[in-house]
Amino acid sequence: MVIGGDGYCGWATSLHLSNKNYEVAIVDNLVRRHFDHQLGLDSLTPISSIHDRIRRWRSLTQKDINLYIGDVCDFEFLSEAFTSFKPDAVVHFGEQRSAPYSMIDRSRAVYTQQNNVLGTLNVLFAIKEFSEDCHLVKLGTMGEYGTPNIDIEEGYITITHNGRTDTLPYPKQASSFYHLSKVHDSNNIAFTCKAWGIRATDLNQGVVYGVRTDETEMHEELYNRFDYDGVFGTALNRFCVQAAVGHPLTVYGKGGQTRGYLDIRDTVQCVELAIANPAKRGEFRVFNQFTEQFSVNQLASLVTKAGEKLGIEVQTISVPNPRVEAEEHYYNAKHTKLIELGLEPHLLSDSLLDSLLNVAVQFKDRVDTKQIMPSVSWRKIGAKPKTVSA
Repeated sequence: MVIGGDGYCGWATSLHLSNKNYEVAIVDNLVRRHFDHQLGLDSLTPISSIHDRIRRWRSLTQKDINLYIGDVCDFEFLSEAFTSFKPDAVVHFGEQRSAPYSMIDRSRAVYTQQNNVLGTLNVLFAIKEFSEDCHLVKLGTMGEYGTPNIDIEEGYITITHNGRTDTLPYPKQASSFYHLSKVHDSNNIAFTCKAWGIRATDLNQGVVYGVRTDETEMHEELYNRFDYDGVFGTALNRFCVQAAVGHPLTVYGKGGQTRGYLDIRDTVQCVELAIANPAKRGEFRVFNQFTEQFSVNQLASLVTKAGEKLGIEVQTISVPNPRVEAEEHYYNAKHTKLIELGLEPHLLSDSLLDSLLNVAVQFKDRVDTKQIMPSVSWRKIGAKPKTVSA
C-alpha cells in the first residue's frame, strides 16, 4: 500500500513496485494537486489525472494498481482500505512535504502538523488493528537532524555521560513546522514499535532530484510531476529550470548550506530494498536515504557548467535567505545501511544534469517565472491567512 501514491516520490515508487510484480494499492486524497490550484502553481511537466495514469499503466503492462481515494486522517476510510487490501507493507508518503508551505501562515502550519502527525497515528492504529505483522516504511527527512557540529549517525548515537554509556535517538533540531511534524512522527512510531511490537523503517531522505524513472518514461501519461516553484521545488530541479529560462540561479544567502541529495531512481530503489528486507517485530530502524552531499553553491556551479555545454549562459545571484538556517556549517552524515542492503546509487553525473536541463528546456514554455523567487518568509509568518493574488 503506497499512501500518497499520486505525489512526486509516491507515483514513481508505485510504478516501480508494480513493475517488480508487487501487488500495489495507491491511497491518496489528491490534495497535492489542490495545493497547486490554491497557490496558482503547476508542474513543469504535464501530468495526467490519477485515473488516466493507472489506466495507461494497465494498458502498457497488464498490471493493475488498486486505487483508494480518501484521507488517512479519516480513520473509517483508512480502516476500509486496510481491510479491503490487507497490506503486507505500507509505504507512507502521504504527508504535506514542503517546509515553505508549512511556513506560509498559521493555518498552513496547523494543517501540516495535523495532517502529518494525526495521519501517521491513524496508520499506526490501522496496522495494530487490522494487519499487525505489516511493515511500515515511513518517509522521514534528513531535516530532522538539523546541521549539528558533529557527524550525523543513522537514527541513533552512543553517548558516554558521567561514566555511563547508552545508545539513544540522535538529537533532533528541526527547522520548520514541516520538519517538526516529521520529528513527532518518528517519536510516535518509535513508541508504538516498543509498545505494540510494530515493525517500522524510517527513511530519513535527503533532497530528491530528477524526474525520470524507467517506468515513468514508458508513456507521456505516466510522466511524473516536476516542481520548480519557491514552495514545492527542490534545489537542483529549481536551478535546472531557472537555467533553462534564463533566470539567474537563486542561491539563498551565502550558499554554504549543505545537504544530502539523491536521484529519484534511488528513492524507488531504497523503498524496494526496505520492503524486501523488513524490520523485525518491535524494531524501529532508521536509514539515512541519500547518496551524495552538496552545498547550494556546488549545485549552482554544476548547473552552470552543464548549461555551458548546452550553450546556455547561466548567471547566479545571492538572494536574502527566507529561511532561518546556518548558511555555513559542518555537515557529515552517515549513510551506509542502504548501501549494505544493496543500493546501487545513481550519482549526479554530467549525463543526468544534461537530461534534467533538457527536460527543463523541453517544457520551458510552461514555466511561470513569477513562481521562481521565494515568497515565504520564516520570520514573517503570521496568523492571518495568506492568499496568493493572481
